[in-house]
Amino acid sequence: MTIPTQPVTAVQIILPGQVEPDGLLVTKRPLQAPGPDQVLVRVEASGVSFAEQQMRRGKYYDQPPFPFVPGYDLVGTVTAAGSAVDQALIGRRVAALTKVGGWSSHIVLDAADLVPVPSALDPAEAETFVVNGITAWQMLYRIAKVKRGQTILVHGANGGVGSTLVQLARAAGIRVIGTASARNAAAVEALGATAVDYRGDVAQQVRALAPEGVDAVFDHVGGPGIYDSFGLLAPHGTLVSYGTASTKDDTGNSRLPVLKLFGQLMLWNTLPNKRNAHFYNIWAGKRNLTRFRNHLTEDLAAVFDLAVNGTLRAQVAARIPLSQAARALELAESGTVTGKVVIVPDPQS
Repeated sequence: MTIPTQPVTAVQIILPGQVEPDGLLVTKRPLQAPGPDQVLVRVEASGVSFAEQQMRRGKYYDQPPFPFVPGYDLVGTVTAAGSAVDQALIGRRVAALTKVGGWSSHIVLDAADLVPVPSALDPAEAETFVVNGITAWQMLYRIAKVKRGQTILVHGANGGVGSTLVQLARAAGIRVIGTASARNAAAVEALGATAVDYRGDVAQQVRALAPEGVDAVFDHVGGPGIYDSFGLLAPHGTLVSYGTASTKDDTGNSRLPVLKLFGQLMLWNTLPNKRNAHFYNIWAGKRNLTRFRNHLTEDLAAVFDLAVNGTLRAQVAARIPLSQAARALELAESGTVTGKVVIVPDPQS
């Protein structure tokens, strides 16, 4: 059977506007059958990322207008497929980047956007490697191009992207210095990084560990600290900025911090200092859709392979039912967990 004989009613989480986590709404909506090139996916896990934290504040750079269903990425099983789709996909576990829409019990997606998930991976564990794994892999290998024996600085090394970056780098023989709170230092050290307290003088601590500078800095914080990040680079080093977490509670124009950051990064690249500065946006490559999809499949497959063989360990901070998405978002924003908070189906679904 290619399409359901009865409409599927999806349970969805709605972000109605700029609200606190407890302002999220739980709704139900019938879904249309998948089109010829689409599939229906039963969602088994969707993550809570920094993007949703910014979206609820209306501060994510290109978020859709309210109201909408959040959910940046997901893992699930294909339950129906359109007429132009290989019917062998039905029953297969897949992953997808969605930007929005993942906080739902079911979702209709283009088949071309799906990436196979190895059966050996638990859905929630696999979910922690989707946007986090692609982001970490592409920043490390496609942008910074860090090599064995080099040293990197990872800000927020206990977070979803940060913990994945640490593991990928250590597996490749790269030395890692990671910032974290004192309470999360042990978790960061357990991943193989040298932890430094982000509440202290980070630049001073890093210089003591790497007097000649680091070969790459991965910075999701932005704000004034970006100047220290660039200043800690060794000659020919690379700063990879991928967020503005320090400005998430600022009022005013939500795009201004990002535009200021872009401008500063561009300015640094005009200076004859032999150091590089980049802003990583996972969606930037979508202008060439075929290449974007190929990189997505290739890079996520590499990450999944490392997870299957045990090189990467999933950092699941918590598994929280879909109907309790508000609690999941609140926990993710608390800064008290290591890894990623994952939304899973309600027990009765």
